Amino acid sequence: QPSRTPLYIVVVCCGQRVQETLVMIKSAIVFNYEKEYLKFLIFTEKEKDEELREKLTDWKNILTSFFDFEILPLNFPSQNKIEWMNLFKPCAAQRLFLPSLLTNVDSLLYVDTDTLFLSPISEIWAFFKKFNDSQMAALTPEHENENIGWYNRFARHPFYGRLGVNSGVMLMNLTRMREFHWEKHILSIHEEYKLRIIWGDQDIINIFFYYYPDKLFVMPCEYNYRPDHCMYMSTCNMTHSGVKLMHGIRGYFHTDKQPLFKIIYESMERYQLGSNTNTNFLMPLRTGLNQKSVNESSCGKISTEVLKMATKLFGNSF
Repeated sequence: QPSRTPLYIVVVCCGQRVQETLVMIKSAIVFNYEKEYLKFLIFTEKEKDEELREKLTDWKNILTSFFDFEILPLNFPSQNKIEWMNLFKPCAAQRLFLPSLLTNVDSLLYVDTDTLFLSPISEIWAFFKKFNDSQMAALTPEHENENIGWYNRFARHPFYGRLGVNSGVMLMNLTRMREFHWEKHILSIHEEYKLRIIWGDQDIINIFFYYYPDKLFVMPCEYNYRPDHCMYMSTCNMTHSGVKLMHGIRGYFHTDKQPLFKIIYESMERYQLGSNTNTNFLMPLRTGLNQKSVNESSCGKISTEVLKMATKLFGNSF
């Protein structure tokens, strides 16, 4: 589709994260209601290449004109490559170097592998137009409440704003980041704070935006909705259209601690791309979210918020 400008989605897939990556990509395609042209850039280890390529090629054959993908090798600064590769989780820090690795890309959406789209990408992409002249990235807050905030209670380094930001969903204007010499700042922050950071690349990003708060646009919490938003009390005051992107941090997509997260993930995992979204995704999801275990859990209270956009888009797709 050379005539259409792609919306780039970047993910870094290492360790046992191939299936999560594929389910995330599937969710972006399923909710791409505006029929945007999506281009997935996947940084991964050599041995994961074939498994990813095989499945994505199958999907491309079903939906020829809506997306493309590229599988790229991991690439860290040669000076302390091993240190960067093992910062926090294997190769998670890769996204810190995207400005110099993707020199032909102007803007992108970076997401962690444990993320699911529950709304069209065009909605989050629209935030780029809201950036002022200095902003180069967009993130959501790490917490909404000081009583359960991590950074305000435990961090041993500076962080953005009152409660820090979560880096699992990040809009990046690479052109502006290159102009500001982003990576030079990142390397010096790492050098100065490496003995004080716990959450790897997220901490480095927080430190950067502490020093340059004018460079960050803050998105609402529904664009990076996590178990922390509902497991103790409801801390994300969503707009009328519900959860936009869901982030199953700390393995919540794969445990029964808050079954809502697992049911949403498994509903998307089971859905066959190209089949009817109402009967094969929305209806089974609705049934799953009506289970007693969900209703009795603290996060079960947001079931209607999860279903809002799916119902609007797929409720009548027969």
